[in-house]
Amino acid sequence: MPIDLEPPLSKEDDIIFVVESDEVIRSALHFILDDQNETHSFANLDLACAKVADVAPNLVLLGIGILQSNGEYALAEIAMRVPAAKILIVANSVNDPLALTGLEWGAHGVLGKPITFDSVCRQVDALLGRPKVSPAMLGLLPLSTAW
Repeated sequence: MPIDLEPPLSKEDDIIFVVESDEVIRSALHFILDDQNETHSFANLDLACAKVADVAPNLVLLGIGILQSNGEYALAEIAMRVPAAKILIVANSVNDPLALTGLEWGAHGVLGKPITFDSVCRQVDALLGRPKVSPAMLGLLPLSTAW
């Protein structure tokens, strides 16, 4: 019996906004996320909010610098404009005091630096409710593992 290795047809890509003032971090996050998501990157919150009129994100990665500049307003603005979106704060560490306060203000998680492909994908997948092993990847596992 042949095994179908084609990935299942899925809904459209999830939409992710990266709102980060640091261009290097913003570019790295965009690069990591753009393969499996519709990713939009912004240097500030105003540009991201303007884009919400065209497309609503499922997830917003918010740089700690934006949170430092705008405080609780940044999270409240995102929650008001896109209430269904999850918010992931990108901070210097998962124990950053401002990031932990951001969780109290309504953020859903903290991504600590250094960022890696695996750490970003793991956090994003968890917040978007994606399975840990995609059905397409099961075709790459030995049959004893896949069953």
